Amino acid sequence: MKTIKDNIRNEIIIKNSKFITLVYYSKNEEDVSNIMSSIKDEYKNASHYCYAYIIDNVKRSNDDGEPTGTAGIPILNVLEKNNLTNILCIVVRYFGGIKLGAGGLIRAYGKAVRETLKLSTLVNINKCYMVTIIFDYDDLKEIDFIINKTIVVNKNFEEQIKYTIMVKENELDIIERLKLFNATIKEIKEDYFLD
Repeated sequence: MKTIKDNIRNEIIIKNSKFITLVYYSKNEEDVSNIMSSIKDEYKNASHYCYAYIIDNVKRSNDDGEPTGTAGIPILNVLEKNNLTNILCIVVRYFGGIKLGAGGLIRAYGKAVRETLKLSTLVNINKCYMVTIIFDYDDLKEIDFIINKTIVVNKNFEEQIKYTIMVKENELDIIERLKLFNATIKEIKEDYFLD
């Protein structure tokens, strides 16, 4: 699966209607809600705020007042054809006075998304786990050896040492090896990293 490296914005005009396409990396549906709210504030008086998103196995689309199936589904189809995930695509439309008809709307929304994705850099997205471990100072050397190929997100040195590390899905044996050194696995949380 892939996602976008950076959020992107593009604008096209089709028969006097302005289509502003915004594509965002999104980790969860709360991101979607927050972004949608800010877009409606930023692009006041738009005719429609149509969108689609794919986050893990959740796929949603919304026509926002356009005829059913003429906006959200075409946006979603482009995202799916590009094998994207953790992505939100919003197409803000300012009506230009010329009706496009159902076929015209489907083509317009699809084109708006395709043109925008051409401007973006796609990257692989991989599943990983954020793991918080707590261990004694006596085990520091061994623990550092075990996790030497992981990404250490945070280190905290107090009475005991607390690390938060990113373990890729194909390196889960690291967690079992850490348990051999009396490391307490405090939390394992599913996440993603970008290649």
